[in-house]
Amino acid sequence: MKNVLRMILTAVLLMTFLSGSALAQTKVATVDLRQLFDNYWKTKQAQVAVQDIATQLDKDDKSMKDDLDKAANEYQQLLAQANDQAISADERARRKQAAADKLKQLEDHRTAIAQYENQAQSTLNDKRQRAREKILNDIQAAVNDKAKAGGYTLVIDVAAETVNGTPMVVYHTADNDLTDAVLKQLNAGAPIDLTPAGSTPSVPSLLNTHIP
Repeated sequence: MKNVLRMILTAVLLMTFLSGSALAQTKVATVDLRQLFDNYWKTKQAQVAVQDIATQLDKDDKSMKDDLDKAANEYQQLLAQANDQAISADERARRKQAAADKLKQLEDHRTAIAQYENQAQSTLNDKRQRAREKILNDIQAAVNDKAKAGGYTLVIDVAAETVNGTPMVVYHTADNDLTDAVLKQLNAGAPIDLTPAGSTPSVPSLLNTHIP
């Protein structure tokens, strides 16, 4: 029994020693992921591309709704004519049927618009999600390069937040921060003029994109 206890105690002490050694050898660096994401040239490029798609989808949606309004006015005119006692009963019947046909077209048109808007939103969400994933992969690869080159074993995102919206990292210094170095690497091949001066894409940050 004493031998068993001695073996257990030895194992515990060994694990404690190894854990302490591993901790002592850990070299930690930090990055600001939000800063990297928002200032990476491919993020700006993706935002412009998403905005272009959104603009075209909105334009098509407006055109469909304009057609719907026109058809609704035609329906009201046909309905009024169907009740016009100044015309013959046969003509009123014909216009009443025309009004019924136009109403069916209106219902079909409304259904088509609803389907289009759902598909448009899905298209935008998919575009944002794909762009977000690709950009994060690029950032991760650049962080890995800098971490390995600097001999770091752990890199912490200082911009991360808990589920309560509070900072994940409550204290850090900039001594081992890799943000500037990583951002410089990411933007090394950026086009000179990606967007016009003063142009800011009016789309939500791709970093905050969540697909339901």
